[in-house]
Amino acid sequence: MAKLKLTKNELKKQKDALKMFKRYLPTLMLKKQQLQAEIRSVELRVKELRAEKTRMDESFKSWIAVFGERNVFTPGLLKITKLLASEGNIAGVPIPVFKGAEFEVEPYSLILKPLWLDAAVESMKKVLLIDLEAETMEEQQRRLERELRTTTQRVNLFEKVKIPECKRNIKKIQVYLGDEQTAAVVRGKISKRAMERVAS
Repeated sequence: MAKLKLTKNELKKQKDALKMFKRYLPTLMLKKQQLQAEIRSVELRVKELRAEKTRMDESFKSWIAVFGERNVFTPGLLKITKLLASEGNIAGVPIPVFKGAEFEVEPYSLILKPLWLDAAVESMKKVLLIDLEAETMEEQQRRLERELRTTTQRVNLFEKVKIPECKRNIKKIQVYLGDEQTAAVVRGKISKRAMERVAS
């Protein structure tokens, strides 16, 4: 750390820095609170999506055996062709926003395939949409948590290091300058008396 200069210029610099830290600290604290609230909201949404996926998986269990029928549900039957997402912003953090997905269903014979296949394809689309949205929300959460760590570090830096350091420096400079001023007055009085003695 650079040695503290005990001058009026340094005093002004320290006071300006203190003012700046005190001005930005509330903004950082507000950002921290906003990020915490958003993270809780995202966590809640991910839990809802996972619970919905679990409910759908349970409903599949009653008719999952039919998926095993020969040549009915083939691997290429349902494909995701396009993921629809956009870029959002929360507290200055760019985040992905899930908008949906486009699917391609391989054409199949309505006569040769069982009746339940249409319902199965629609259910699979719903499950895939839930998974894709949950993944997007988890990415949002990762980005928000990373920004929260950075913001918390800045809040702590300002609160626990920079502001107290500036206050100590200001006090130290003020004491030194006060002592210097007192010493100058005393020297002035001594010089004045000495000159008066010499003159008389």
